[in-house]
Amino acid sequence: MQDFSHYSPDGSPTMVDVTEKMVTSRSARASGFVRMSPETIEAIEKKILPKGNLFEIAKVAGIQGAKRCHDLIPLCHPLFINYIDITLEIDHEATGIRISSRVRLDGKTGAEMEALTAVAVAALTVYDMCKAVDKNMVIEGIRLEEKKGGKSDYIVK
Repeated sequence: MQDFSHYSPDGSPTMVDVTEKMVTSRSARASGFVRMSPETIEAIEKKILPKGNLFEIAKVAGIQGAKRCHDLIPLCHPLFINYIDITLEIDHEATGIRISSRVRLDGKTGAEMEALTAVAVAALTVYDMCKAVDKNMVIEGIRLEEKKGGKSDYIVK
């Protein structure tokens, strides 16, 4: 278990000690998709969903999700996030809502899980707000797109 950072030498789970790490500027981008019927997209565009404005509510939910990542994911560190942005766009061709997040912070760890959590919570909110009109939606493709800062930078291909 010594190759895994979240296990102690005896194999029990532990939070990584970041005491000695330097504070660096970090950022991450993530994305996901909620597949739905064309009729649901039409209801979104006409703003006739029973629960209100999908884009505003899902954006706020995604921001709150990123800020609460440490409460949702065991062993994540609480972080002071400098910036979170969530975008939601209708994709008529793929029949659904594309969601993306961008998170920036200065810290000893983090940004990836916060960006992913932002997308996941926004997607769950889209689902919740549309479930009255569409029982067949599918949340899919939640993934990290880019991470910068810390030990390494990478763009997911």
